[in-house]
Amino acid sequence: MIIRRTSLFFIGVLAFVVVALFLGGGATTRVYLRLAYGIGLLLVFSWLWTSQVLRSIRVERHARGFRYQVGQIFEERFEIRNTGHLNIIWLEVRDLSPLPEKHFSRVLSEIGRGEERFFVTRTMLHRRGAFPLGPTILVSGDPFGLFAVRREIPATKTLLVLPYMVDLRSFPAPLGQLPGGRALHRRSTEVTPYAAGVREYFPGDPLNRIHWRSTARHERFMVKEFEQDPYADVWLLLDAYMSAHVSQEDTIINRGQSVWVWMQKSTPVLPPSTFEYAVSAAASIGHYYLRHGRALGFACVGPNLSILPAERGERQLDKLLETLAFVQPNGRLPLLGLVQSQAGYLVRGTTVILVTAANDQEVVLAVEELLRRDLNPILVLVDQSSFGGRGDVADIREKIQALGVSVFTLRRDEDLRITLETQALPGNSRDRVAV
Repeated sequence: MIIRRTSLFFIGVLAFVVVALFLGGGATTRVYLRLAYGIGLLLVFSWLWTSQVLRSIRVERHARGFRYQVGQIFEERFEIRNTGHLNIIWLEVRDLSPLPEKHFSRVLSEIGRGEERFFVTRTMLHRRGAFPLGPTILVSGDPFGLFAVRREIPATKTLLVLPYMVDLRSFPAPLGQLPGGRALHRRSTEVTPYAAGVREYFPGDPLNRIHWRSTARHERFMVKEFEQDPYADVWLLLDAYMSAHVSQEDTIINRGQSVWVWMQKSTPVLPPSTFEYAVSAAASIGHYYLRHGRALGFACVGPNLSILPAERGERQLDKLLETLAFVQPNGRLPLLGLVQSQAGYLVRGTTVILVTAANDQEVVLAVEELLRRDLNPILVLVDQSSFGGRGDVADIREKIQALGVSVFTLRRDEDLRITLETQALPGNSRDRVAV
């Protein structure tokens, strides 16, 4: 807790007290002394009031959830309670959260003993990542404005902002292997049509996998084991090479904390960065395949190598979105190196989706590397030129389409869903691929 003085007014009052105490005799001496004593008592009273005014203030911050996506509105409720015996004449509440557009200040007045005040803030989310909700600064003082006290409440909760994601209705279906092919003879944690045998039950195994005939025969619990489905997996490879992406100065206008923010259109304006568009595309494509029951894997090289083994279900989607919430375009491994490091571990027939903003010959070499290994590449290419970058993706696009590979080109301010739902086929024709 820090007490500060309102400097100019306090200096004037203090100067008057000093002059009054040392003023020469005469009939007015008694008057000046009384004024000096009165002002001195006022200063003592104000200082004591200020030293106690924030001790009884309790602040609580509540939110409906702490996992949101870019483009959604985060709503937070502040509750201020006065549990002491002093009336709070004025109270300033400052939120110093690093969340963009969240910084604000609110002044409340006349909070009586035992009273409670609340207010709601709404913030449009434009940046992914983890943001602490705080610290919260409280500022108050005495009724005469002579002193002010400041108290800091540290952050105790964190908001996780996941990347922006669109709900795709169509996208190229993985070629893979046909149903009924030979099993891959690799153990799977999921239920598949391919039973591999039974084993003894371990704590944590789902009860619906218990094989009752084997349990009765062995007189102990036995569970079924499964092998992976012969369908090929889908892998997302996100290019985070620092030289492959460009970003312009953020042009998002700070809309402030208007109470009408909830009426604004919820479609976000992504930051003018090729990497932000690439991350959103990866999240949308991953959500599409997982929603249709595909096993999805993910790999990206930033400061460290991030790999998610291929799995199905909502849990895999949560892990994918959480990983994408923190990746940054500061990797030192180009796209070709990422492909070469991961292609050897992929099953033949796997669909590999490359998401990159690079526009050099290495993109073509990366696609050719996947084709040589009997993998099925799909390229999602973010056009640097629409973000102020150099080069043109037309030449790269034509070369890759000539190899029979589908290419999707993302440009700044274009609708992400429409672009990804429209497949660029070889020969510069465009057709819609529906599920």
